Parts: sequence; C-alpha cells; structure tokens
Amino acid sequence: MAEPDPSIPAKIDTTVAHSARIWNYWLGGKDNFAIDRLVGDQVREVLPEIVECALADRAFLGRAVTYLVEDVGIRQFLDIGTGLPTADNTHEVAQRIAPETRVVYADNDPLVLVHARALLTGTTEGATDYVEGDLRDPDVIMERARKTLDFSQPIAVMLLGVLHYLGDDDEARAVVNRVMEAVPSGSYLALQHPTNAVTGERMVEAVRRSNAAGGAWIYLRTPEQLARFYDGLELVEPGVVSCSRWRSDEGTEVDVFGAVGRKP
Repeated sequence: MAEPDPSIPAKIDTTVAHSARIWNYWLGGKDNFAIDRLVGDQVREVLPEIVECALADRAFLGRAVTYLVEDVGIRQFLDIGTGLPTADNTHEVAQRIAPETRVVYADNDPLVLVHARALLTGTTEGATDYVEGDLRDPDVIMERARKTLDFSQPIAVMLLGVLHYLGDDDEARAVVNRVMEAVPSGSYLALQHPTNAVTGERMVEAVRRSNAAGGAWIYLRTPEQLARFYDGLELVEPGVVSCSRWRSDEGTEVDVFGAVGRKP
C-alpha cells in the first residue's frame, strides 16, 4: 500500500471530485487531483464553454474589485468562499491600486486553508487574513473578520461562486441579508452565480455530471432569482448580466452571471 502524501491534509479525500479543485483545473492551476481532472473533462465534453466561464468569472472579479477600489474608494473586502488561490486574487488586485486595503478571506475547505495560509499574503501597508468558516453560519465568519476589518466603515462583500451550494432560496437570501445587515451604509455586494440562461440544457447536463461525481451539490439560478439577492440595495450599472459583459464589451455571453450593488 502506498504511503499517504504528507503534504495533503488528512481531511481531504482525493478520491472524490471537488468543485474548487475542478475550477482550479479549468483555470490551468496545479492544485487538483486525477478525479478532479476526470470530472472536469466530463463536464467539458457537454459544455466546452465551461473553461470560458471560469476565465470570465476571474476577469469579473478583477473588474469588480478595480471598480470598488478605484471608482468607489472601498478599502475593505470580505471575500467569502475564497476557493483555491490563483492569479489576481482579491487582495492582489485591490492592493495594487491601494496598498492600504484590508482583505479577509473565508472558506471551510481544508485544502483552501492550506494554500491560503501559504499564498494569500499582502502588502505591509494593508492586511490580508484568512478565517475558517461556513457560509451557512455567517455570524462566525463576521466575528472572526472583525479582528482585521472595521465594521463601522464600508466593506465590499464578495460572494463569487459560493451561493450555488445553497439550494434553498430562502436560506440563501437569509445568508446574504445577514451579512449585508452587519456592514454599514456605503458597503457593497459583489455576487457571481451559474445559470443556464445562455446554454440551456447543456449547462443543466454539465451540472448533473458534476453533482453525480459526489462532493458539494451545485444548484443553478436564473438571472431574475439573482436579482432578488439585491433587494434593498442599489444595483450598479449594468445590473445582473453575464460576467463577461459586466463593464466590458469584450467576450461572448457565458452562463456565469454577476452584479455589484451598494447598500444605501
């Protein structure tokens, strides 16, 4: 029997595909295992555009963070559902523009935890921290984030590629509402979520294949359902659109939609 790899935390099951690692594979990263590549290829068979979706998602993060720091003046970010670090993470984009920016990442994945502690380091002028916490219990995340962030000043809440793990709309909206209630006026919500508004049944089949592989279950939502997360907020133009079209004229529409909204 082969000896276990000491670099892999004991809580990580390398025999079951994991969505964060599959996403990492599509983005060209190295933090994935054979099962992740297998499932990633199975999804890509039915939906070749999935790689374009992953790239558009990453580009959306960059444009959203740039807008929030450069145009709005945000200097604090709470990024929930971090995923595996790649290039141009939230703190890297923000601190290139304003080195004093403070960023807290939150996730509950043990592999993300290992990589985040090693790679998510920021400027000496600002702060970059990582807290362990589950989206379903936002109070724990926010309590831990208070060690780094000032909740009396505006905070940009990033929920990119994480709400699709909550299948119940009421639960998902309650989580978003709880987080946004805790941050002051002038704070922002940036959200990204898979839909099947562009590719229809092919995206449905892609998600079915991913879910059949085990791991965390993924749910699709319509753009109209995504807009409900912004009830009580002021949507920034152009509203809820394909990530590739948010403040960009480049790229074709993809089935990952996003938006940014301001808390009055």
